[in-house]
Amino acid sequence: MSEQQPAVSVIIPCRNERGRIEECLRFVLAQEEPQGGFEVIVADGMSDDGTRDVLERLTQADRRLRVIDNPGRIVSTGLNAAIRIAKAAVIVRMDAHTEYAADYIRQCVAVLEETGADNAGGPACTKAKGYIQRAICAAYHSAFAVGGSRFHDVAYEGWLDTVTYGCWRKTVFEQVGFFDEELVRNQDDEHNLRLTRAGGRIWQSPRIRSWYKPRGSLSALFCQYLQYGYWKVRVIRKHKLLASWRHLVPAMFVFWALAGWMSFLIHPWLGAAYVTVLGTYALLTLLFSVQASARCGAGLLPLLPFVFLVYHVGYGSGFLLGLLDFVLLRRSGRASMGALTRAAASSESTGATPASAEGDWK
Repeated sequence: MSEQQPAVSVIIPCRNERGRIEECLRFVLAQEEPQGGFEVIVADGMSDDGTRDVLERLTQADRRLRVIDNPGRIVSTGLNAAIRIAKAAVIVRMDAHTEYAADYIRQCVAVLEETGADNAGGPACTKAKGYIQRAICAAYHSAFAVGGSRFHDVAYEGWLDTVTYGCWRKTVFEQVGFFDEELVRNQDDEHNLRLTRAGGRIWQSPRIRSWYKPRGSLSALFCQYLQYGYWKVRVIRKHKLLASWRHLVPAMFVFWALAGWMSFLIHPWLGAAYVTVLGTYALLTLLFSVQASARCGAGLLPLLPFVFLVYHVGYGSGFLLGLLDFVLLRRSGRASMGALTRAAASSESTGATPASAEGDWK
């Protein structure tokens, strides 16, 4: 590899990842090298759990690895800091909570060149450990849980509106700008929206293989999707554009479930509509739970209805809170970094979630 000009710059945001970062980087540094080689830039969000000690030790062992500070402590600020100092013409984003095929970087570059895309990546594959994670994974790949987003289809190849992580030519960031640093979540969603609105194209290929490790509990899953729904409103407000009507479905359901009972006070027919909606939802949840359990294991059936409910109620509740903060109270992104998102920003902010997952329901 040329010390001065590698072909690819791999960027990894992280914070407080002492238990994961060494294994992650050893896998990354063992990747098959594309022609011209690669460098790895880790943007550390001022870790205070010993992560930095691990990183400094690893930099002594491999000259391809560089570590920089990310004072902003969130994903978007870390990604931007790494992109700005990247030496290569091609940027590949990777994540500390994901496993990668040995040819991941090489395939990213190959697909980018073959398709002429402005952003390329693979589908959002998952890997589970334990019963609850298996159920979360089964629902994650169901159109009923995430609104039919194509990047959840592990076999899909072609153009789409977002992709897991991403591989770009560095010039893309010069043309459409960097990641929005007001966004704690959904920064990839917003950047891809800007890219496609500017005429850019995004390609997904199953040749680019990685495996995301989802949350391990329903409470963690709820908090995750609460944030996704919340920050989605910030993206919509910024662009004054609803990319898909399905963004509204979880919020409408949650609102109707909470307030629809008052329809009985207005007219019996409205009350009947309330019961019908809830009954239809329960039936659909059961049907898709049976479908997902048939695909991933019959033993998951008892838990799957609750997993689907957490996906929907988490996202819908976050969306409603986002409407309150960003639309009614007119808060900016920075002003909205309250308890809802600060906890996540400090404990899992800079690398716990695949980029595309942040765009669920888009």
